[in-house]
Amino acid sequence: MSDKLEALRQRIDQLDSDVLRLISERASCAKEVARAKLADDASAVFYRPEREAQVLRRIMELNDGPLDDEEMARLFREIMSACLALEQPVKVAYLGPEGTFTQQAALKHFGESAVSLPMAAIDEVFREVEAGAVNYGVVPVENSTEGVVNHTLDTFMDSSINICGEVVLRIHHHLLVSENTRRDKVSRVYSHPQSFAQCRKWLDAHFPHAERVPVASNAEAAKLVKTEWHSAAIAGDMAAKLYGLDRVTEKIEDRPDNSTRFLIIGSQDVPMSGDDKTSLVVAMRNQPGALHDLLEPFHRHQIDMTRLETRPSRSGVWNYVFFIDFKGHYAEPHVAAMLEEVRLRAADLRVLGSYPKGVM
Repeated sequence: MSDKLEALRQRIDQLDSDVLRLISERASCAKEVARAKLADDASAVFYRPEREAQVLRRIMELNDGPLDDEEMARLFREIMSACLALEQPVKVAYLGPEGTFTQQAALKHFGESAVSLPMAAIDEVFREVEAGAVNYGVVPVENSTEGVVNHTLDTFMDSSINICGEVVLRIHHHLLVSENTRRDKVSRVYSHPQSFAQCRKWLDAHFPHAERVPVASNAEAAKLVKTEWHSAAIAGDMAAKLYGLDRVTEKIEDRPDNSTRFLIIGSQDVPMSGDDKTSLVVAMRNQPGALHDLLEPFHRHQIDMTRLETRPSRSGVWNYVFFIDFKGHYAEPHVAAMLEEVRLRAADLRVLGSYPKGVM
């Protein structure tokens, strides 16, 4: 048995050497790509969302296990992130502070080698991208339990920023305490209002009399708990690790499929990846049948609409705009034909972006 174990260890050592050599070879190739791009264009774009999506999809299709597809894609994303950093580090602004789910989404999408910068508000993320201080921004747009993030949608109405990608993050909330907390005396729970809403039933059952104190972020909740002996926080893994908190109870969200969708915003147009989504904002004239006129071309061209949201318009009282997501890329002929029909019927239409559907 020991001889077999030793042989397996030697085989693993050889495989590790092979993996190391191939990763180094890939990194060298990435540096050559950077030189070739700069030779053609001094302002070349290094991060290509459609190319990364295609690579990750291919890896998942080729994967035969025993690691599952998403775990394998996650490993390759980190390799790609490190290689991209050799070409040009990607700067990403996200809705902070550190330890939030938005930071977790940014790292899931861009990898640990990206330079991530926390911003105090969604507006600031947009401003950093518009000013060119960062390459991309990450903002939350909707939660499967609590619905859309209206502030994100409203900000698009005053911005020329494009949507370059999306990432969906499974949200797990934990009840966290510090080493100084007297667990049998918890009388106050801190968290973001949306987290309270997503854990309402669990709190009602286990801490019905505890004061629920809403704060700006789950990371702030975790930070506050460090200084108090009678409080707990609802937050995720990153906040727990950042502030050194203990998990009293894990995964206290009321719905096990609780997920949040985040948008990647930037200044570039993204070519087709083969599996894309498009987002629009449309203002219709206030007249009978306006909604039918908006939706009818989608049906006739057999385009799958995945989301329709209504927000008050900035142009007048009781006027509304529609935010629409659908499957497809604006450069596809049947999508372009549909968009032209809607444009003729609408008071205003803006394509916020076509981008790869989230891979992981």
